[in-house]
Amino acid sequence: MMRAIWNGTVIAEAPRTVEVEGNQYFPVESLRSEYFSESSKHTVCPWKGIASYYTVTVDGAENPDAAWYYPHPSPLARKIKNHVAFWNGVQVEGSPE
Repeated sequence: MMRAIWNGTVIAEAPRTVEVEGNQYFPVESLRSEYFSESSKHTVCPWKGIASYYTVTVDGAENPDAAWYYPHPSPLARKIKNHVAFWNGVQVEGSPE
């Protein structure tokens, strides 16, 4: 089982993730939605497309733009459609089944 943890709380948990460029992408349905809110940040990856971000909030503490996803990934990155990755202090641990 793979887990994403921030501020001592499991914010996502999934039996399988997709690894791209060393990042574990969690299926969107594995996120505990109460900890996520849309961010206005967007970035561009030359081969994956335009990324959108979530701010993670746990026990009143905010981690801005700590999760990202590609709403409309390029054909080369289609395996991460409907998946979310983490950074900025979010710990990803475990091993896929």
